[in-house]
Amino acid sequence: MDPELFPERAAHRPGPIITGHVVRLVGGYSRPIKVGQPILIGVLAAAGVLRALGAALASLRLAGSGSTAARRKWKQLRTGPEFLVTPLHIRDTSGVLCEMEIHGHVPQSALDPSDHVQVTVRRQKDPELPPRVERIVNLTTGQFLTPRTPTVWSHLGPALLFQAFLGVLVVVALAAAVLVLR
Repeated sequence: MDPELFPERAAHRPGPIITGHVVRLVGGYSRPIKVGQPILIGVLAAAGVLRALGAALASLRLAGSGSTAARRKWKQLRTGPEFLVTPLHIRDTSGVLCEMEIHGHVPQSALDPSDHVQVTVRRQKDPELPPRVERIVNLTTGQFLTPRTPTVWSHLGPALLFQAFLGVLVVVALAAAVLVLR
């Protein structure tokens, strides 16, 4: 049979460690990370306390200058970051073709067809999806590869998280002051 018309079916081996040779590294595509609404509401509410305090102080200081900082909209924050998904096919030591996904960026030059690799995988939440690669040890070149994906916290950004932290501190300080004055 023609392998282009009738390709070999790939198995989803659960792992956790699969050793074999790289058969194919398919071109990647992007997949979004969902941001949980409770997390986003909590962070924005805590940051809103500090923003309100800052806006009040700025209005007193800048009285009518019209200066406003550009902020990301709710829809942009809710969408979440996207990460690269690269399908990887490996023929394990017993001859079975195994399919898995690399989430995040790994240099394309780090994996060549026929490289001998040891891959640590983990199941994904969706049972239809192939296992996710956590770590790749390229035994041919001696490289250790760990793909990194963006997180919800990196998507929100250090400035917003710092504002939320300071907002929580302001609320705690106000609550402590109210309790002391009672």
